[in-house]
Amino acid sequence: MNLNKTFVAVQDASRNMLALSDKEINQILLAVADAAINKTDFILSENQKDLERMPSTDPKYDRLKLTKSRLQDIAADIRNVAALPSPLGKVLKENVLPNGLKIKRVSVPFGVIGIIYEARPNVSFDVFSLCLKSGNACILKGGSDADYSNRAIISVIHEVLEHFNVDTHIVELLPADREATAELLHANDYVDLIIPRGSSSLINFVRQNATVPVIETGAGVCHTFFDRYGDISIGPSIIANAKTRRVSVCNALDCLIIEADSLANLPDLCLPLQSSNVEIFADEPAYHSLRDKYPVELLRLATEDCYGREFLDYKMAIKILSRKHWHISGSTVPNIANASLRTTRHVPNGSAGKWTPLAYTSMHRPLSPTAHNSDSVPRLASAPRSYTPAVRWLWKKSPHTNGLSKVPDRPDLDSRITKI
Repeated sequence: MNLNKTFVAVQDASRNMLALSDKEINQILLAVADAAINKTDFILSENQKDLERMPSTDPKYDRLKLTKSRLQDIAADIRNVAALPSPLGKVLKENVLPNGLKIKRVSVPFGVIGIIYEARPNVSFDVFSLCLKSGNACILKGGSDADYSNRAIISVIHEVLEHFNVDTHIVELLPADREATAELLHANDYVDLIIPRGSSSLINFVRQNATVPVIETGAGVCHTFFDRYGDISIGPSIIANAKTRRVSVCNALDCLIIEADSLANLPDLCLPLQSSNVEIFADEPAYHSLRDKYPVELLRLATEDCYGREFLDYKMAIKILSRKHWHISGSTVPNIANASLRTTRHVPNGSAGKWTPLAYTSMHRPLSPTAHNSDSVPRLASAPRSYTPAVRWLWKKSPHTNGLSKVPDRPDLDSRITKI
């Protein structure tokens, strides 16, 4: 297979894109969004051909499947891209040298970007819209499982480009075989950048074999940490949602970490997973805790390769952790669990707003507010040597002060009221 003619055509098209104004780019994007809706029946019929080749029990079936609703969401996302300000021509830095020479750093397109992805046809629309908005031509290499869907989507995009008299080579879809992947990875004379989008195995393969520069994306492997202060009334539903809502997406739960002091709660935490037939790979303490309390056919002793693995399936690892030993597979718990706090900016008198950590971290902990109004938000102080998890704080009216007060909702911590 020789794809050089295709690569040359895309490279030439990328240079011609420089003549497109931001207004013209946005018009094309809006037209593609409309076409995605108008061509729904055609796209779904081609998508059905891909679905017929994959067992419906395969976890990847869900992310391969397109629906009218999903196409409407895709179109909305494309319109959102069109509404963004142009990233091109921005002066990022400028300086005048002692000799009077003025130097500017200005944002410009890469040129030709190669995207390698798996059985996710929505990526074809996503990548095209982002590349067009940023002035780049793109070469797409999708998975063979989604080939009918991808070709239908690219044909719809090409129709829109022809209507605007734009070179259709600004987006090309390569054949769905490994030879095409190999050529793309080594197209140094034609491709400026490659971005793999998919599993960790795909990203590692591209990184190890490409001679074209590569930008790595995230590879999933998501953890949930349940510590000694975890709320057992909501923990099971959070874990079940994180694992089973859509197992084929990269932010699905892969590993549940339980602090040893909460080991007795493990059977209850895993109870909802049984109805979805989630296979559990547990370390010895977790295995013995779940034995006789979780279906034997779904319970396995974990091996080392179960940790740091992106399952993309109804499978999950469990690790029990003592505070005396926070280290797991080369990473400390604080490095694999980041805090995300939702803040209530305005707290009316008599009401309670919450900061609820969606995960834990040891790197930062909230301090008492120092401002004198209800719009203040506590500062975050760095505490890299502390392993204190983020705390949920309750804002409430205090009978002892004239204003709102903040107290932690954990009884073991200092509950002194701070006036604000």
